[in-house]
Amino acid sequence: MFKKVTAILLTTLMTVTLLAGCGGTPNAGSPGGTSGGAAAAAFKVGMVTDSGTIDDKSFNQGTWEGVQKAGKDLGLETKYLKPTGTTEADYIKEIGNLHDAGYKFIVTPGFKFSTAIFQAQDKYQDSKFVIIDASPADKDGKESIKPNTVAIFFAEHESGFLAGVATALQLKEGDVGFIGGMEIPPVQRYNWGFQQGIKYANDKFSTKINIKPENVVYQGTFTEIAAGQQLAAHMYDGGVKAIFAAAGSVGLGAINEAKARAKAGKQAWVIGVDVDQYSEGIYDGTKSIILTSAMKKIDTAAYDMVKAEKDGKFQGGKAMTFDSKNNGIGIPEKNPNLSSDVTTKVADVFKKIQSGEIKVSGEKGNLIK
Repeated sequence: MFKKVTAILLTTLMTVTLLAGCGGTPNAGSPGGTSGGAAAAAFKVGMVTDSGTIDDKSFNQGTWEGVQKAGKDLGLETKYLKPTGTTEADYIKEIGNLHDAGYKFIVTPGFKFSTAIFQAQDKYQDSKFVIIDASPADKDGKESIKPNTVAIFFAEHESGFLAGVATALQLKEGDVGFIGGMEIPPVQRYNWGFQQGIKYANDKFSTKINIKPENVVYQGTFTEIAAGQQLAAHMYDGGVKAIFAAAGSVGLGAINEAKARAKAGKQAWVIGVDVDQYSEGIYDGTKSIILTSAMKKIDTAAYDMVKAEKDGKFQGGKAMTFDSKNNGIGIPEKNPNLSSDVTTKVADVFKKIQSGEIKVSGEKGNLIK
């Protein structure tokens, strides 16, 4: 009898020991940036960066901040990988690396991932994908969003409109310009919305802001900082007071030029893009040349998609748009370079866009009446 009881006790002890071993602390850190959580083994969230760094004050940073916040709030393990290049093969390689490491929910920022996700959604059917600012498409441009993928878009024209109204109200008169990166739909919508916002402010608030055709330029890339600085210098020399730069690193060149001029005592403003770029425009310690920023809430989109998957509500196979109605776009809540009167008026305009009283067109040539 004693031997039988002893055997039972030993078996129980071994079982408890094995269970304790299986419940160890999940990995709280690994190359590329990770955060640990209790649910990490079941649901791990990965991100592949686009060109630029993880702290690029733009798409990479906004996406990663949303993923990180979701990881922290929901107790999930997160990780990003930076490809060695920006080709389809480079992106697919890192998507595969994340998949093989157990990261079965993968977020990718930017249109360059379009063909890579098109392939990945079929190759890794046990994974979920979120592509921001594009749809999965083959090399001929034929789009296909599979049940394990969600494509996220933004109403850039609404965000650009608000920035245009704010710019016109704050500056009151004079010339402004626009520098775009590649002439693709999201960048074009920023431009068209901005011009509509300028026109609306001129019509409704009696501002006198001009945007001449020669001061609307698409540089052709998102990477050429020096080219952005040269374009900005040319516009400022021609009398432009502020430039809306929707151009990635090209826009950083415009910011650099504006900061150099501001340090010399000249007026030179930039309207930031995608995220609040106020800190990027700081010079002399406390001042910034960022008048305001036309934002699309990339971090919110990334966070919401992760949470949807965690809650079993991931809407695979769909394209979703973040706009004024779901607070997916806007200008920063705090705008140190905008007066309180301007901020109040822009907030009122935002409500009118939300209600449908103001309709901003996402197409060229359809200006506000």
